[in-house]
Amino acid sequence: MDRESQLARDARVLKLWQTLDTRKEGHLDLEGLRQGLKRIDHPLKDADHVLQDILEAIDTSKDGLIQFEEFKEFINAADKELWQIFHSVDLDSNGKIDKAELRQALDKAGIDAHGDRLEEFFEFMDKNRDGVVSYEEWRDFLMFMPNSEASIHTIYSYYLSTVNVNPEGDALLSNEINLQGLGYFLAGGLAGTVSRTVTAPFDRIKVYLIAQTDVPKVVKVLGTAVKGEAAAATKAAARPIEECIRALWRAGGIRSFFAGNGLNIVKVLPESAIKFGSFETTKRALAKLEGVEDVRDISSTSRFLAGGVGGVASQFSIYPIDTVKFRLQCELVEGGLRGNHLLANIVRNMWKSGGVSAFYRGLPLGLIGVFPYSAIDLGTFELLKRAYTKHKAKRLGCPEQEVQAGPFVVLGIGATSGSVGASVVYPLNLLRTRLQAQGTAAHPQTYTGLKDCFTKTYHIEGVRGLFKGLSPNLLKVVPSVSISYLVYEWSKNLMGLSG
Repeated sequence: MDRESQLARDARVLKLWQTLDTRKEGHLDLEGLRQGLKRIDHPLKDADHVLQDILEAIDTSKDGLIQFEEFKEFINAADKELWQIFHSVDLDSNGKIDKAELRQALDKAGIDAHGDRLEEFFEFMDKNRDGVVSYEEWRDFLMFMPNSEASIHTIYSYYLSTVNVNPEGDALLSNEINLQGLGYFLAGGLAGTVSRTVTAPFDRIKVYLIAQTDVPKVVKVLGTAVKGEAAAATKAAARPIEECIRALWRAGGIRSFFAGNGLNIVKVLPESAIKFGSFETTKRALAKLEGVEDVRDISSTSRFLAGGVGGVASQFSIYPIDTVKFRLQCELVEGGLRGNHLLANIVRNMWKSGGVSAFYRGLPLGLIGVFPYSAIDLGTFELLKRAYTKHKAKRLGCPEQEVQAGPFVVLGIGATSGSVGASVVYPLNLLRTRLQAQGTAAHPQTYTGLKDCFTKTYHIEGVRGLFKGLSPNLLKVVPSVSISYLVYEWSKNLMGLSG
């Protein structure tokens, strides 16, 4: 397929500019761009939410106006990228894209666009209805796409933004956009539900150990270690976990290891939705502050900051459920209340003891702790995943957007980000948990506040007391975070969601 000469391209760009410049002012502002697109009946003529992005992408001088040289540079750059993508989709190199080739390209990019959706997408570009999309049709539709890194993903997103605008310029939420929004929510919820359920026994053991404040066993472990009896020290250190498992089994059998998991599942849907939603929203806000067009190109600092904001937002929203869950686990004893009766009794007693504030005990500490954890967890995961996809894309010689991390890679990255974050903030989480569980059967000790909790913990148990339950916590966190990310990525791919 022969491309047009530079002379022909320059003539075409000049003619397009003269057509768009309806007021013959030699430049285009937002209204001028809108009027010009209406003259050529471009699909974006009513898309105000996209026109501003287009103007900002073309206006390199940032004076609010598009000059001809800026327009020419933008069109030429877009033409170069669109040609490369067109060539990669045109598998038989005949200069035309048919439906089979378009479907294969979308499938490779992990986009679910079959049946009617594929037909609509194809027909939207096939203006002369000859059953194929020529490069001219492809270029004329996509030349105003305001993304600096074009790919099948961005092209399909651009298509969705153009077909859901009414004549008044209001964006319409199509079924597909609604499904995508719901899809991210379901993907996050499913990921959280599966990971929390699989690792619930480890969480149960961790909470049980945190609630125990006796120091003799710790002294025994330290004594044997000081004497150089490594085997005896290891055995002594493992004994509390063994005794914990026996006690939990006596309290209620296998169901005892899943106490509070029902509340975990109830809270995980909104928690995951708010966490990932806030994370993505904050990333985009920070991208604008940095002047970055592609959110993937934000700085590491912004990435970690967005992760912290996502964690704080989700923690605040589900904190009362978390508090009830911890108390439910600590009140479950042999011969005591069970199920809904125990849950109702806990809520009633908490309300009597402190009203609404009783459900938010330890909240400041929880927010302080969750910010660095989420920042490290989400930030590190995205950082490592981006580094992997960039390296693999460079090695394969393909756009980064078309590279996906495999399941074992996702598991490894998730395990790394989750374990580092959990270890760093564990003392804060321990103090928060004790404040939440104070006055229960498993943790009768009470505190006047954070300082009192820290003082008593350190005085009785020493530094080791601040890390009590860390081992089972890591046994829970590593698989939990890994499984969560794996299920989330798998769910997104299954539903054809990008990102």
